[in-house]
Amino acid sequence: MDTEAQHTERDPSSDTDSSGPEEGSRSARVSDDSGHEGPAGPAAAEEPLESAAAEERHPGPSWRRTALVGGACVAFLLLLSHFVIQPFLIPSGSMEPTLQVGDRILVNKLAYRFGNEPARGDVVVFDGTGSFVEEQPRGNPVTGLLHDGAAALGLAEPDETDFVKRVVGTGGDRVVCCDKDGRLTVNGAPVEERYVMLGDRPSSVPFDIVVPPDRLWVMGDHRSQSSDSRDHLGSAGGGMVPVDKVVGRADWIAWPFGRWSTVPGTDAFTAVPAPPAGGHGAGAHG
Repeated sequence: MDTEAQHTERDPSSDTDSSGPEEGSRSARVSDDSGHEGPAGPAAAEEPLESAAAEERHPGPSWRRTALVGGACVAFLLLLSHFVIQPFLIPSGSMEPTLQVGDRILVNKLAYRFGNEPARGDVVVFDGTGSFVEEQPRGNPVTGLLHDGAAALGLAEPDETDFVKRVVGTGGDRVVCCDKDGRLTVNGAPVEERYVMLGDRPSSVPFDIVVPPDRLWVMGDHRSQSSDSRDHLGSAGGGMVPVDKVVGRADWIAWPFGRWSTVPGTDAFTAVPAPPAGGHGAGAHG
């Protein structure tokens, strides 16, 4: 009788064992949508939920990464514009047809960094403080910093002290307008200024000047619409721009895309001789 009781108690266990390894294996595995079998049970079902929950709990790194990348890009552009290439927005028509209102030019700030100096015919951007405009008191520093940053990226108009003009005379040159044929001359040689706005005269204001050393005589291509060296003949600097006030040379038009190109060069001054070693006599201001 003891044997029968033990046998009865063992029956459920025996039934389970009798299912065999194959049936046990089927109960431990399920098939996925692709027909491959994978582990079954709560752990497999909970994996995607846990991953999604982890992403929701830790959204910070992606935002911080984006902010860091954006900040690094802005810092790189500011450094680039400060030392190498700076965009400038053209706000007026004083350099038409070469540069038009709304053009964004790229100024090469390395052009005159290694012993080179501005040459006749170059289109340059310069700080006109002390030559074209008087020194102004500083305004709100925060507003000024924001404006300078936007201007450095070409997103705002340049400071009112920044100008873009064409170099017509360099140190020692005698620049005269006009000769009997109505042409501008440099060191006695007439200059065929094909870059001047069609219909404009070389100058409606007569002048005869000698450019001091380390100074520049600059004029706009749209002569009738340009306030340039001619307008400052009677000022302290005589309309001359110090070479060390030149920001750089305008080499490219970057915007709008339809005008993407290099700033056209000119051979107008090829025949101009160098100024005499002893210098010219003092010119009469007209």
